[in-house]
Amino acid sequence: MMEGNPILTKPLVQALRSEIRSALAELRQRQQAIGLLALVIASEDPAIQVYLASQRRIAENLGLPVQVVDVGPEVTQAALTSTLTELSASHQVAGIVLELPLAGHLDSEAALSAISGHKDVEGLGPYNLSLLAAGREGEALLAPTPLACLTLAETQVALQGTRVAVIGSGRTVGKPLIWMLLNRGATVTVCTPHTRDLAELLSEVEVIFLAAGKPKLIGPELVRPHHVIIDAGINFVEDRLVGDADAALYPLVRSYSPVPGGVGTLTGLLLFRNYIQALRWGMAHGG
Repeated sequence: MMEGNPILTKPLVQALRSEIRSALAELRQRQQAIGLLALVIASEDPAIQVYLASQRRIAENLGLPVQVVDVGPEVTQAALTSTLTELSASHQVAGIVLELPLAGHLDSEAALSAISGHKDVEGLGPYNLSLLAAGREGEALLAPTPLACLTLAETQVALQGTRVAVIGSGRTVGKPLIWMLLNRGATVTVCTPHTRDLAELLSEVEVIFLAAGKPKLIGPELVRPHHVIIDAGINFVEDRLVGDADAALYPLVRSYSPVPGGVGTLTGLLLFRNYIQALRWGMAHGG
């Protein structure tokens, strides 16, 4: 059976790496010591170790300084807030990543609110999300995963005026993705577990974004030959990483982003591009 038409990420990855390296070289000419990226862990979730390893690998490849701050899964909300506040105030720290999900007893909204908006390189705090929702993307650090989704989609279609569907409206991917799509002039349909007549609805759109975190969320019966599938799902099935799309639909659509090798491939680099923006802001404002 044919594999369909996977969206190639290699050219995008190469361009991003080149952009980040050039920007870093320019920043180091201006200031020899640059602020580090703090990776904060407050959970025992095994998926976090996967993200952490990827982030450290990218940082090492780019020659960027990182520091892992593991406060432990038993940390109190107050202690986590205090740690994030201290990191936000530190002149040695240019960017902060709060690795999600947090331990079950912790409030992620409160924790993200403790991170300075200019050091929130994942773009998930209220400062950056409010700028995004207001259509002021040029002033914000944009969440890397939904931005990766858009970057891949734009290799296939011009989003302005295009009908798209977003399945999954979660805090970290779906909601910021919806705002980004609206800012680009797309016609957006948001689908939930309660959406009726899904097959008929999807037949009218050109791009389907998957961001629900549910394996085999859509299968061959829901797609058409004109569809572009952008899959941001992260699921582990029998110790294997899969997306939200059933791989059986791949030969039936115009193009798709594979999992692994698609959205996630760009997400890490886009996070480090945000870090470069945070470095620039810190240099301009004294940390």
